[in-house]
Amino acid sequence: MTRGPATPLPSPKARRRLREAASLTQTQLAERVGVAPGTVRAWESGRTTPRGRKREAYAKLLKTLAEEEAARQAAQTQRPAPPPKTEPTRDRLSEPEACPGAETEPESESESEPMREPTPDSRSRATPEPVPEPRPAPAPLTPAQAFDALYEFSAPALVRQTFLLTGRREQARESVERAFQTAWERWPEVARDRDPVGWVRATAYEYALSPWQRFRPRHRHPEPPPADPGDRTLLNTLLRLPPRHRRTLVLYDGVGLDLPETAAETEASTPAAAHRLLRAREAVADRLPTLADPQVLHRRLAELASNERLGAARPPAVRRGGERRARFRTRAAIAFTVALIGTTALTVRTAPTHYEPPVSPGQAVRGVPPRVAPGSLSDEELELRQKLRDQLQDGPERLSPQLE
Repeated sequence: MTRGPATPLPSPKARRRLREAASLTQTQLAERVGVAPGTVRAWESGRTTPRGRKREAYAKLLKTLAEEEAARQAAQTQRPAPPPKTEPTRDRLSEPEACPGAETEPESESESEPMREPTPDSRSRATPEPVPEPRPAPAPLTPAQAFDALYEFSAPALVRQTFLLTGRREQARESVERAFQTAWERWPEVARDRDPVGWVRATAYEYALSPWQRFRPRHRHPEPPPADPGDRTLLNTLLRLPPRHRRTLVLYDGVGLDLPETAAETEASTPAAAHRLLRAREAVADRLPTLADPQVLHRRLAELASNERLGAARPPAVRRGGERRARFRTRAAIAFTVALIGTTALTVRTAPTHYEPPVSPGQAVRGVPPRVAPGSLSDEELELRQKLRDQLQDGPERLSPQLE
């Protein structure tokens, strides 16, 4: 039995727009579908996609909201146009008051006559209203400008977050720079991503928490710890956590992501991310009981990251570094390909053109009597040898048959 096709859904942006057009909050929409508010937030951000009965209920609700929005737009278009506004009368306070004893000019004949309706000719001769000039559209940013804007916006915060994961300033700075260099190499993909900062953050975290970092010479020499004793204790507590628990704690309580987003970025299920978060909080609370409250923990993590002077390189330097790495890899690949082609050509040139079977190794044969060296000949042997030597080389004479 085959399954039917899944119910189509609009894009994540369209889902959010339909909900906001209906004046519904994420909590209200979640109650109508029967899920948690965080699940609706993940659906609207595109992190996850509904499945099964929840997908059908969500699609049916969105279809209803779309029909209601279309009905409202149709009602607005069919509504009669408002009557034209008449010329507002001047306020009495804006007109000069007549002083007593002052002579007033007689009203002109045109003012005493009733106002006549303007003819079409007079309407055409009337001064047209000034049309506002359209504002010039902003020039689109070049890829380099867009990358520089993203780097200047998110690089300092990412360096501080990575410092909470590693406890090393140089490693945090290098991880963020490597992540942005990778983003510049794949800029078309990153520019179209729904969350470019999240893409770079995930790459930086993966590089910072790589197990190969421990084999680097820099890892053997510890860096000076924070000056404040409280910050030093908190940093040591974080570094004692397993890497996955530490990353989950920093994303949820440090960065401020919700649980589905944290699970998606750590490539884990939502229950697994919740379990890691609880274990990490318990470990921190056991050592620092004052940080049992998540709000206090969030504030202390922000203070710990802000107290360190962590700078980042300029965007042009990061872009040039990424381009140098890309050129180096390209040249290395070209050199390897040329060496492989040369080795293949040399092998083809020097290889034999026909097959020569190898000589089988010798084997010992048993049961054969050993070879005896020749000794002195007897008289009969000497006579036989002499007889053979005396005969013609062509062999004995031909015998002819004779009658007896």
